[in-house]
Amino acid sequence: MTALLERVFKLQQNGTTVRTEILAGVTTFLTMCYIIIVNPGILSITGMDFGAVFVATCISAAIGCFIMGAFANYPIALAPGMGLNAYFTFAVVQGMGVPWQVALAAVFMSGILFLIFSFFKIRELLVNALPMSLKMAIAAGIGLFLALIALKSAGLVIDSEATLVRMGELYVMEEGIKKPNWPVLLALLGFFLIVVLDYFRIRGAIIISILIVTAIAAAMGLTEFNGVVSAIPSVAPTFMQMDFSQLFNGSMIAVIFVFFLVDLFDSTGTLVGVSHRAGLLVDGKLPRLKRALFADSTAIVAGATLGTSSITPYVESASGVAAGGRTGLTAVTVGVLMLACLWFSPLAQAVPAFATAPALLYIGIHMLKSTLEIDWEDMTEAAPAFLTIAFMPFTYSIADGIAMGFISYALIKLLCGRAQEVPVMVWIVAVAWGSKFWFLGV
Repeated sequence: MTALLERVFKLQQNGTTVRTEILAGVTTFLTMCYIIIVNPGILSITGMDFGAVFVATCISAAIGCFIMGAFANYPIALAPGMGLNAYFTFAVVQGMGVPWQVALAAVFMSGILFLIFSFFKIRELLVNALPMSLKMAIAAGIGLFLALIALKSAGLVIDSEATLVRMGELYVMEEGIKKPNWPVLLALLGFFLIVVLDYFRIRGAIIISILIVTAIAAAMGLTEFNGVVSAIPSVAPTFMQMDFSQLFNGSMIAVIFVFFLVDLFDSTGTLVGVSHRAGLLVDGKLPRLKRALFADSTAIVAGATLGTSSITPYVESASGVAAGGRTGLTAVTVGVLMLACLWFSPLAQAVPAFATAPALLYIGIHMLKSTLEIDWEDMTEAAPAFLTIAFMPFTYSIADGIAMGFISYALIKLLCGRAQEVPVMVWIVAVAWGSKFWFLGV
């Protein structure tokens, strides 16, 4: 077995061992396994079957990890992306009134587009052509979008006719007596737990927080607990349920583009960032990049077929790299552990929304750090970036934020006499989105 692993993953050549790679895979898994609870919770809001999405999440993540590990030989794990699942649920299905079956078809088509663009290296040209300020603003805007969803799910932010939104109550009145609003307080506890655990470098801070809050909630009767292990739920309710009949109109083409664009930046940035930390870049470039991109795009197609939103490389893979992971055996280990989770659906279903909300809020912090890369001194860069960031949470739409970023970037540069600084790709996207707004509305 050791000889086979050596031949497949080239362990000695990469200065690592089987034990180190497996430990690195376990480390990565602990830092990202929250997704098997959070993703079904978010997507089930659309009416999708929780158990089916749970199975789709585990299997699609495993497929992505196996291809990335065995075919591309990188220690990078994949799973349904945070932000993309929120866009799927809250913007496309709830916001636009699109059936989840049609939304899955849009994810599938974005994966096919990804596969084509990766094969012909168009993906690399797109990434290099777009301004840094827009790339970073998109990540930050999604972070704020996730934060708003988290605060709403936790009851920390509620609607108000007078002020649009306001802070939720920390207590409730029952028969004239003040009583703690436990879901809100437990959500706050969960967030503080994640921050403290992460500060002390405790692996799996997010999943530990989710499980602790869930245990407290179950003890207080705030959630129903039906055990930990059971038979694997059926994936039939979501498997091959894609509906392509309503896909090719202006609004849905824009949705496909958003799925494609967000995953484009997310996956490419993660691949380069984690590989750099692992010392795997050669002259600043990523060897076997086409294989890594193939793993990503194939996993998206497989995920949509099974019944989940877009799959993407996880930045949490950096924790496995820090633990010594240098080859695809790390990713394969994560894939095996993802499959092992298939029997834990009762535990996942017991987790209430206020237990997963802190995870979304905490992820938002990390995504907001990308604003440090924006040139705030140059207003022709700062203003489009700000509009991109602000429009996502305030319009409750990642798509509108991206659209406003591209349109404002092109117009501001043009009006300031710096049109030559606008890449051709930005002009194309800006004109396309402007035309969509004018002829088809928002």
